[in-house]
Amino acid sequence: MLEINTPAPEFTLPDKDGNPVSLSDFLGKRVVVYFYPKDNTSGCTKQACAFAAAYDEFKALDVPVIGISRDSTASHTKFAEKYSLPFILLSDPELNAIQAYGVWQEKKMCGKVSMGVVRTTFIIGADGKIEKIMPKVKPDTNAAEVLEYLRQN
Repeated sequence: MLEINTPAPEFTLPDKDGNPVSLSDFLGKRVVVYFYPKDNTSGCTKQACAFAAAYDEFKALDVPVIGISRDSTASHTKFAEKYSLPFILLSDPELNAIQAYGVWQEKKMCGKVSMGVVRTTFIIGADGKIEKIMPKVKPDTNAAEVLEYLRQN
């Protein structure tokens, strides 16, 4: 499991347009990286729309927001267009960043056990180290909790 004040695992993943985006592109500024299970599902849509609604506040704080899931770039494009998502969505079908951040875990739903992405948000400091880890976040309150933390710290 990753810990606060340790270097955030580097990644380079394609955005919804297929352009490579690396965590190191944001060195020198704080960045929010949130992992979510799947585009166009109720919880993930709530979470994405909450980040979109608060996007101007993240911009005012100069804090980029990056959402990462296993979905394809085509899925991300449709998801972003359907809900007017202004932030970066990255595709990680090979689970490179998902596993590096330890969010690929066993999940139980309706009595079934399966592997999947556990909804988790990381705040990465300007120095590239993990500043805050928010495990098993609630989709509808996550963006507000992140903003509250950023304003206070």
